[in-house]
Amino acid sequence: MQYQIDNFKVLVSQDQNLTLLVKNKYHLADCKVTILARSIDARKKEAVYYNYRLLIETNKIVNNQKFKSYVPVLRELKYSKWNKEYQPIIVGFGPAGIFASLYLARSGAKPIIIERGSKIEERIKDVEKFILTKELNPNSNVQFGEGGAGAFSDGKLTTNGKNKLNNFILYELYKHGANEDILYDSMPHIGTDVLREVVKNIRLEIISLGGEFHFNTQFLNAYHEKDLVNIETTNGNFKTKFLILGIGHSAKDTIRHLYSQMALKMEPKAFSMGVRIEHLASKIDEAQYGSFAKYLPHAYYKLSYHHNERGIYTFCMCPGGYVLASAADKETIVTNGMSNNKRDGLNSNSALLVDVRPSDYGKAVLDGLDYQEKYERLAYQIGKDYRAPANLVKEFLEGKIAKTERSIKTTYQHGLIMTDLNNCLPAFVVDGLKVGLNEFQKKINGFADPDAILVGIESRSSSPVRILRDENREASFKGLYPIGEGAGYAGGIMSAALDGLLTAIKIAEGKEENDKN
Repeated sequence: MQYQIDNFKVLVSQDQNLTLLVKNKYHLADCKVTILARSIDARKKEAVYYNYRLLIETNKIVNNQKFKSYVPVLRELKYSKWNKEYQPIIVGFGPAGIFASLYLARSGAKPIIIERGSKIEERIKDVEKFILTKELNPNSNVQFGEGGAGAFSDGKLTTNGKNKLNNFILYELYKHGANEDILYDSMPHIGTDVLREVVKNIRLEIISLGGEFHFNTQFLNAYHEKDLVNIETTNGNFKTKFLILGIGHSAKDTIRHLYSQMALKMEPKAFSMGVRIEHLASKIDEAQYGSFAKYLPHAYYKLSYHHNERGIYTFCMCPGGYVLASAADKETIVTNGMSNNKRDGLNSNSALLVDVRPSDYGKAVLDGLDYQEKYERLAYQIGKDYRAPANLVKEFLEGKIAKTERSIKTTYQHGLIMTDLNNCLPAFVVDGLKVGLNEFQKKINGFADPDAILVGIESRSSSPVRILRDENREASFKGLYPIGEGAGYAGGIMSAALDGLLTAIKIAEGKEENDKN
């Protein structure tokens, strides 16, 4: 018999032998216990619990109202057989492109993947070179390359969506090398170090199924040739009827080309700007978990506040992580957060962001791209050698400039230059950051720690442009399917992966006049 138990609470300081605990509590002689979900209940600091949802397998019929019928989650898919004449082409191998490619490969489509950056093994070297020498490779960096921007992040797998396919995505990441805890933790993450192996393993499966990869190959143009899409790249031309674009939110040159030369219909959209805030991880742990912090991994938080109808919030929080130099264009400053699987760094950091609306930055469709770039270049001009503009919380709130770091030392690899953040962020963003610091201090004691570091600038949380598509997920250019963050339909690894997967399913299940039956 299979049963499900919800809200099975165990003090985090207690031995987490769930099988023994279940046997003793429900008087079962024998049973198998599997974790379905796990979260941390820290509402009362004097008693912090793990809250479990459990699958109980036993030969005994249990008459207990807490034992519910178990409904398995979706982990396997049925794949439509690819019966179309041309192989699909996927541009970009970030989360959206990865799951579109994986589904199509398993359908027998033998997809062709075009990626402007390097494969992950070479990309790691390019990123390390930038960190050590400040020599940036514009096509292989934290933003571009196999795995997308998410490959150099915390690898967070949280999502607000309830689509049942999310369970499939998590299970595939686990099958390809992620730790099992991503299947049940309420705030799952892979970690940069593990995610790299996962991405490589998915690539190898796609190749084994007949998929074809072209790295260091940039998409240049596409045009119709009778009923086909002819694709021009830096390494030759390709033809298809199904061009899937998963270009990522930093491919500004491609987005401009799609709009101006290929006349794709687009619309401006809101995005966010702000800074990375760095705290001592131990201080955040204590504020979140009290004396129970020693039993738990570094604490996570997610905060939001509305002020004058504008959102202020934290994003991409990295417990025990690092602030990463994430520029994709020379002479710009872009920051992001990353952490390894163990999240064992001294600091924790998060983006602290303020909403930016189309009305803030102009009227034309692509004005948001120019707005982003303007402030990224201003941020670079302050230090001129990839030092990040920064300030400490105390001085920032007082309208002053700190002279140097104090009890908290930055993890940003290229160093900081203390400055007035008005020099590299819009005034309304700076004002919003101040409001956010004061409000979030009320929720987490120590959030506005005087020594906490504000590292600028964070400007790539999402795209300022959306490529319009119809109910079949096709753009105004016939045969072109925009997906993921770069197309404006996602905001993180899970939502991007889901968008790519849903698009691949739609294409594979669709019919065309010359389908072979």
